[in-house]
Amino acid sequence: MSTTSATKRFVFGDAGHCAACGFGLGLTPKMPGTAGSLLAFPLYFLTASAPFFAQVILLLAMTVGGIWLCGRAAKALAVKDDAGIVFDEIAGFYAVLVFLPEKWEWQAAGFLLFRVLDAAKPPPMGWLDRNVGGGLGIMLDDLAAAAVAVLVLRAAMLAAG
Repeated sequence: MSTTSATKRFVFGDAGHCAACGFGLGLTPKMPGTAGSLLAFPLYFLTASAPFFAQVILLLAMTVGGIWLCGRAAKALAVKDDAGIVFDEIAGFYAVLVFLPEKWEWQAAGFLLFRVLDAAKPPPMGWLDRNVGGGLGIMLDDLAAAAVAVLVLRAAMLAAG
């Protein structure tokens, strides 16, 4: 079970904390990262008809903004990476969706693989999580999990023909 130092007052008392905590999804008592990741689905569906470059620009904006948001929230909570901070999962899974085909099978596989990689933190995710601090560190391990998930699934697509 994941625990968070964030409270409803912390999350909903500040717009930046609210965004960093997935608009309240970070308060989910079990698996807040998974709950936060799910928020990427409606975001992706809202942007799916936009040109690919626009989706990539949004992802870059989420990354830069997420570094600031997550770092600010972690500093306010006085922790390295609180379980309630889930903007990194939102951005990470959004990245997976942007770089995979718009087929539910690949999106479901992307979700499962992203969550496994984010939770297990094999290299390089674990190294990034342990060695890079602040908002950058919070965001980087999830973006690395997204990159690995996309690479694995793209390789599987090639192998399947």
